[in-house]
Amino acid sequence: MKVLVIGSGGREHALSWKIAQSKSLTELFIAPGNAGTAEVGTNVDISVNDFEKLGNFCLEKSIDMVVVGPEDPLVKGIYDYFQNSEELKNIAFIGPEKQAAMLEGSKEYAKEFMQRYAIPTAKFISVTKDNLEEGIKFLDTMTAPYVLKADGLAAGKGVLILDDLEETKNQLKAMLDGKFGEASHKVVIEEHLKGIELSVFVLTDGENYLILPEAKDYKRIGEGDTGLNTGGMGAITPVPFADKEFMTKVEEQIVKPTIHGLKNEELKYKGFIFIGLMNSDGTPKVIEYNVRMGDPESEVVIPKIKSDLLEIFKHVANNTLNKVTLEIEPKTSVTVMLVSGGYPEDYEKGKVVTGTENVTGSIVFHAGTKLENGKVVTNGGRVISVTTLGDSMKEALAVSYKNVELIQFEKKNYRKDIGFDL
Repeated sequence: MKVLVIGSGGREHALSWKIAQSKSLTELFIAPGNAGTAEVGTNVDISVNDFEKLGNFCLEKSIDMVVVGPEDPLVKGIYDYFQNSEELKNIAFIGPEKQAAMLEGSKEYAKEFMQRYAIPTAKFISVTKDNLEEGIKFLDTMTAPYVLKADGLAAGKGVLILDDLEETKNQLKAMLDGKFGEASHKVVIEEHLKGIELSVFVLTDGENYLILPEAKDYKRIGEGDTGLNTGGMGAITPVPFADKEFMTKVEEQIVKPTIHGLKNEELKYKGFIFIGLMNSDGTPKVIEYNVRMGDPESEVVIPKIKSDLLEIFKHVANNTLNKVTLEIEPKTSVTVMLVSGGYPEDYEKGKVVTGTENVTGSIVFHAGTKLENGKVVTNGGRVISVTTLGDSMKEALAVSYKNVELIQFEKKNYRKDIGFDL
C-alpha cells in the first residue's frame, strides 16, 4: 500500500514511524513532514490545507490511503473534498467528515451533542453578543474558578480559567470582541470540573471501535503545573487511577453513547476520537472532544501498540474493526518534550539540533524540526520528544531524562517533573 500521512508534528512522526513498520506498506509520504519523518518516509512540501495539491499528489502517486494527523484540515473538510471527487473518493481515508469534525471545531456543537446523548460533562451556556446579559447572569450563579472557552479552533489558546468574577466578565467581553479572532465570536461558559485529567483514545470505523491506551499529558510550561498552557510538555501511559472499574465507566457512559450518537446522526466517522476527561471522584466527565490523536500523547500511546497499525487502518476503511484484536505492550511509556526557549510565547527558530544520534534506549520523535542544508534545525515551539518504554514510570523517565541531556540546541527547555503527580 502507498500511504500519505498529512501533518508535520510529533503525532505525525509517531504515526509514520509505526506505519513504516507494516508489512503491507510499499511507499510512505508525509506532507509536509519534518526532519524526523524524513527518516521513515518521503516528505512532500504541501501544506495540510492545500486540498487541491494534496489530491493531485494522491493521483500522481496512486496513493491507496490518506491518514490525517491534525484537526485543521479535518474541520475545514478535507474528507468531504476527497469524497466529492470521482477520482479521489475510492482512496481509503482515516479522518472524519467536516460535520463530524465539528465535535472539535465548535465547543457549542460538542456540548449540545453530549447533552443529546446524556454524556456526562460540565454545566454550560453558549454566549454571543446577543445574549451577553444571560451569560453574565449564568456567571453570577457559578463559583470560582470560572471557565471561558472560545467556540472555534484557537490553536490551543482559546481557554481561560479565572478566579475573579469581574475579570471573568471583562474577559468574556474581550473574547466576544475578537480576543481570539473569529474563534471567540461565540464563547462557551462552563462549570469548572475538579479532579485529575486524562485522555482516552478511540479508533472507530463509525460502527465498531477500539479503545487505545489512555494517557495523561502535562500542559503547563512550568514545573508543578505552573505557568502558561502549552501544546503539551510530556505524557505518560498507563494512568494509575484509570483502573478497570474507571475505564468500564468511561466505555459505558462515554464511548458507547458517543459512537451511538455518530451513527444516529449519520455522521461519517472513520478515525480517532480523543476524549479529554476529568476524573471527578471516580466519575468520568468529558471536558472536550478532539477528532484526531493527541500530541504529545501519540508519542506514548503509539509505541505501545504491538499490532500492525496499517492493517488496523485497513479494517477501519472496510468497516471491519470488530475483527481486530488489539495487542498492547504492557510496559509504561513516557515522553519528555524539548521546547524552544521562550515557548509558549515568542521563540526563535532555526537553531541547530545535535546529539539525537547518541540516544539509546529511547525513541526520538521530531515535532518542530526541519532539514536545512543537511542539518536538523528547530522549526517550532515544541521541538523533539524523547519516549521510553520501561517496567515502571520511574525507570522509563530516568532513561528519557538521561537521553534529553544528549540532545542539544540553543535555549533548549524542558520540564524535569513529568509524572510528578502520579
